[in-house]
Amino acid sequence: MNILLCCAAGMSTSMVVKKMQEAAQKQGKDYSIKAVDVETAKNELSNVDVLLIGPQVKYLLTPMQEAASVHHVPVAVINMVDYGMCNGEAVLKHAEELCQNN
Repeated sequence: MNILLCCAAGMSTSMVVKKMQEAAQKQGKDYSIKAVDVETAKNELSNVDVLLIGPQVKYLLTPMQEAASVHHVPVAVINMVDYGMCNGEAVLKHAEELCQNN
């Protein structure tokens, strides 16, 4: 699975990505997980299975959903508590559920 996280500059989500990668590795899952800025995210939608948006840019949800709909990519805002606590396991589970329900 290819999971893309997006925030204003792609920097603040890097710790969440690291925790998600650790959780996936512990579960024996070989996922590609990375964080990018908004413009890069728009350009990579054709190559991802799910897009998660940092809570600090949740105002981007609707425009990103519209852009992602062309590629049938589910989009959601990361839970603020999970994001703040860098709960990689919870964010990973959220991404997996979005893909399964899509």
